[in-house]
Amino acid sequence: MQEKEMQKILQKAEVLIEALPYIQRFNRKIIVVKYGGSAMVDEELKKNVIEDVTLLKLVGFKPIIVHGGGKEISRWVTKAGMKPEFVNGLRKTDAPTMEVAEMVLGKVNKSLVQLVQQLGVNAIGISGKDGGLLKVDKKYSQGQDIGYVGDIKEVNARVLYDLLEKDFLPIVCPVGLDDSFETYNINADDAACAIARAVKAEKLAFLTDVKGVYQDPEDSNSLISELSVSEAQQLIGTGNIGGGMLPKLNNCIEAIEDGVSRVHILDGRIPHCLLLEIFTNKGIGTAILGDGEERFFTV
Repeated sequence: MQEKEMQKILQKAEVLIEALPYIQRFNRKIIVVKYGGSAMVDEELKKNVIEDVTLLKLVGFKPIIVHGGGKEISRWVTKAGMKPEFVNGLRKTDAPTMEVAEMVLGKVNKSLVQLVQQLGVNAIGISGKDGGLLKVDKKYSQGQDIGYVGDIKEVNARVLYDLLEKDFLPIVCPVGLDDSFETYNINADDAACAIARAVKAEKLAFLTDVKGVYQDPEDSNSLISELSVSEAQQLIGTGNIGGGMLPKLNNCIEAIEDGVSRVHILDGRIPHCLLLEIFTNKGIGTAILGDGEERFFTV
């Protein structure tokens, strides 16, 4: 065997050895993956994400996928002759839009189930309606009525525990019911956080279109690898966090305070970002952790 080939083999072995302590630490632990952004519309990235989650399942994790579908919903709403409308970053959802959104999210859900099944792992796609998984109240945006948008008030975690116990990979569509059994659209970030809290997930990973949290959004070299809850709150207080990252970071803090061990914000446009973040010493995104939690990174 040539020396170059031997070096490649040794490098692969080193990667596996580096991953070993993480596999041991998180074996049989629940990880919730919020899947959205560009990684949902690029077929190659979609394949990479599903491969990552499937690998996590096969090495002993208990993954749950919570997916969005905003870009696809907007596309189909436009196709139906309606105009997508947003209020403070939330989709205004009247009855016709809700009908389109549920149809599109169901289509996305089953396409993800199909990809997982092709890789030899049993997946089940469910919506928040199934088994009363996600119960909601009507959500208002700064006092404005935005239609059929739900604020999760209860998660029936037993549905997910039962599926995990039977060795299924649950894939959750963010649609829920209120007390009158009306259908509501739910922000996928909110759904992922609520589910992670309810099942006391060891990890919650957000796949986004940004590399993580920056000390200074204008400085691409200021990416923060690890951030405690206190540090995250201080960072929010500086006013440097804005746009879609602010509610996401607040969601992360709430998830940590409610028992989730670590929350990761990752750039879903990077191939195999989940594996790189979870199984390598340095990682590639931002990990948010409780104030008393052990830090993995020293630089």
